[in-house]
Amino acid sequence: MNSGTQLILTYFPNLTEKQIQQFDRLQELYEDWNSKINVISRKDMEHFYVHHVLHSLGIAKVMGFQPGTKVLDIGTGGGFPGIPLAILFPDTHFHLVDSIGKKITVVKEVAKALKLSNVEAQQARAETLVRKYDFVISRAVTRMINFYPWVKGKIKREDFNEFQNGILYLKGGDVDEEMEELDKSYVTYHLSDYFKEDFFETKKVVYMPWEDKR
Repeated sequence: MNSGTQLILTYFPNLTEKQIQQFDRLQELYEDWNSKINVISRKDMEHFYVHHVLHSLGIAKVMGFQPGTKVLDIGTGGGFPGIPLAILFPDTHFHLVDSIGKKITVVKEVAKALKLSNVEAQQARAETLVRKYDFVISRAVTRMINFYPWVKGKIKREDFNEFQNGILYLKGGDVDEEMEELDKSYVTYHLSDYFKEDFFETKKVVYMPWEDKR
């Protein structure tokens, strides 16, 4: 087991053997793909498990998805936060979309190598999707005032998770200033409350329940 997987185990001690093996393989898969298609900056690869895997799993510290939950990951890039969350929640369906085809190629190949049958990857723009989901997740692809219109009408009315259906957004820096542009209710969770690494000092999960259900 590599040191990155050991780090994940300290924060998520109930992983199955299969999940441990999947997390363990992530780095070699991404290193291999990254050498062909640059999806993660070279500098960041040195901190792969903290900056990408654990950061993605910050959403899981805020919200545990129930089996059967449908989650849309917009602007997934190379598969974050969707792939690490799909390993952690094998009974939740994750639809990972990005407008850049070569990034989706990497996502599909990683999901196939890890046998993640709960991951569907698609090259698409968020606005063109027609399905509805329980939650929309993303790793700060744009300001929330731009993001919000993309997901309007894509969130289901019926809630069956602990939280009301809505958006879970990984964000750094000053959240309040950005969120006030929208004038919607939201809750901010500080990842430094869950993870002790310095990287998480300014990192947050913003949860926005879906109010306008028309």
